[in-house]
Amino acid sequence: MIVILALVAVIATMVSTGVGYQIARNHDEAQLQEQRAALRNAVAEFRALFEQAGEIDPRFVRMVEQSARLKDLKFEVAPIDDGREIQPVVDAGGRIAGFFTWQRSVPMAETAKAIMPFVAVLAMALIGFAGFSVWHLRRASRDLIESEALARRAADMDKITGLPNHAKLLELLDLALAERMNDETTVFAVFEIDGMADVAANFGVLGSDELIIALAGRIREAAPEGAVCARIGSDEFAMLLTTPNDTDIGKIVAAVIENIARPHWFDTVVRVSAHAGFAKAPHHAATRGELTRRAELALRAAAQKGPGAWVAFEAPLDTVSADQKFIQRELPRAVSAHELELHYQPIIAAHGGRIVGVEALLRWTHPQRGAIGPAVFIPIAEQMGLMDVIGAFVLRRALQEAKRWPDLYVAVNLSPLQVRDGSIVETVRSALTESGVPPSRLMLEITEGVLIDNPEEMVRRIEDLHALGVRVALDDFGSGYSNLSYLQRFPLDKLKIDRSFVTALGSSANGGVIIQAIVALGRALGLSILVEGVETEQQRVLLRLAGCDEMQGFLFAKPAPAVAIDRLLKQQKHNGGKTLPDPDQALTA
Repeated sequence: MIVILALVAVIATMVSTGVGYQIARNHDEAQLQEQRAALRNAVAEFRALFEQAGEIDPRFVRMVEQSARLKDLKFEVAPIDDGREIQPVVDAGGRIAGFFTWQRSVPMAETAKAIMPFVAVLAMALIGFAGFSVWHLRRASRDLIESEALARRAADMDKITGLPNHAKLLELLDLALAERMNDETTVFAVFEIDGMADVAANFGVLGSDELIIALAGRIREAAPEGAVCARIGSDEFAMLLTTPNDTDIGKIVAAVIENIARPHWFDTVVRVSAHAGFAKAPHHAATRGELTRRAELALRAAAQKGPGAWVAFEAPLDTVSADQKFIQRELPRAVSAHELELHYQPIIAAHGGRIVGVEALLRWTHPQRGAIGPAVFIPIAEQMGLMDVIGAFVLRRALQEAKRWPDLYVAVNLSPLQVRDGSIVETVRSALTESGVPPSRLMLEITEGVLIDNPEEMVRRIEDLHALGVRVALDDFGSGYSNLSYLQRFPLDKLKIDRSFVTALGSSANGGVIIQAIVALGRALGLSILVEGVETEQQRVLLRLAGCDEMQGFLFAKPAPAVAIDRLLKQQKHNGGKTLPDPDQALTA
């Protein structure tokens, strides 16, 4: 396009110049004819002066020169052929008395000729620009092709290990299934690394990355020739292999696990282990989706057996209960029909016993099946991709109903999928704006697991939520990884001690010591402490003595609809600011 435009510009310039030059010549020719006519008129008027040749008064010549606008007019008896314009003078007798000669003036043509070099330079410049553009575009095209190839390679590779990533592996799996021969088996195996959380805590992100690179090398080293190894998650690898039907796949997978478990040296000896699951095509599945899903089911079964275990897929692993199928069918309808609702459980100040907040808890009462617990339907909602809709509903409904309790804060649980989604900050901002509830009254609870996957991103996510004015609590502390480095690295506001420690107060001598240690650590870091699962008066007293700030449990109140919380707050006000010893009395109609 640039070349075409440049050529068009050159042609237009040349045509314009030619037309202009022709117009200039025509103008000069017309001027010459006017001059000749003026000269003839002057001669005719003063014809008597030319009776005697050679005796013309020079003053008359100058007068004619000025009136006809001629240049260097002369009267000559016999003119010389020197390029001057000539016009004969005829006397009264019809004889030629002499000749007027003058220097022809062509100002327009001369001007046109003067600008011709500039036009030529402009045309050459345009041609040069077109040539340079063609060269530059060809070079840019080559660079673009190289960049696109590099981008495709980058899109297909894991940035840390250089192995194929999840998307590329699925593409290769499709190809392997399409090219598999009848006497061959395509194997998809998944390896999950055990102990990466401890490595991250002890060696940091860089140390974890270094170990991941080493593990990728170990897996490639142990994999048979022709196998494709890939990294498909933060601590998950996969192996794709097409092999004869009689190959012992268990032996291959076991060799990879054994190679992973060999000691690693990073300033000190580091040991990790792995467990694995695999499925085979066509024995276990014929399509990519079924093969990968069943390999994941085998991986879960191996995880239950412990580090170092491997499991080949078997049909019983894929048994889906009737209840699960029912929920998969009914949950989308329940979301659309607004059957989900919120119950609230009061949060009590350890000193004084007054209600300081409520936790929003999701409930589903099916018209035929009755109550279905969140522990049952939430995992299925996550698998079905419904958590963004359900999570937004919980947040908005909790904030709308929080307006009826202006002295309390409301705690809302965020699922791992919500926290990982970058839009959660905008969702929270929108819900706060719609409700008009001050951000300081919203407490968002996250679990320890989401902090493991991408620590740097989670730090930014929590800081963005803090920027809105909301607070963030670490839920179920002590039930999962329980890495103390979280408390230093992540900008948390509150620790919520898992109920398992409260249960241990009555059965273990160390239960109270552990709680005291967590409280002391939290206070040293400026965090408030909430303990859940309080069910007895003895637990309440021990937890208050341990230094807990807030408590939550059936001892104070069971989860109930918002109207029941209204009644409980009225009862508390009637009792002088303390909750009733019998929560069921306040929460029954």
